[in-house]
Amino acid sequence: MKIEAFLLCDAATDQRGKLNVLGAFEDIYVKQVPFKYPACAIVSRIRFEKIEEGEHKIRLTIIDQDGNSIGPKPEGKLVIKTAPNRDSSVANLIMNIQGLDLQDFGKYRIDLAIDGSVQASLPLRVNEIPNQSNN
Repeated sequence: MKIEAFLLCDAATDQRGKLNVLGAFEDIYVKQVPFKYPACAIVSRIRFEKIEEGEHKIRLTIIDQDGNSIGPKPEGKLVIKTAPNRDSSVANLIMNIQGLDLQDFGKYRIDLAIDGSVQASLPLRVNEIPNQSNN
């Protein structure tokens, strides 16, 4: 298998296998914490070779800088079947998140595990908006 894309973004859709992504990012700027990020999506596009047909377990985890899992921890299964005239098939996964609770400034990480092994990771940084007072 090959991870062709793994992104944190504002929004995404899948239209019959065509992945549409809007606003990929890794930094969030806020005035204070805790903060609820209103809406975002974690997106992956995974290519499976014909020999990898069958069921695969998928798990996404968001981890804070102390190593604690935060937010939703979606788990699921993909059943991969490759068309007879193709050498591989692709799976687009979109996880929409509403109200991601970010407790602290700093570094976070998003991990994608397939069949129990982390295949990709994304950084997420929560930054304080600098004070721009005019003295």
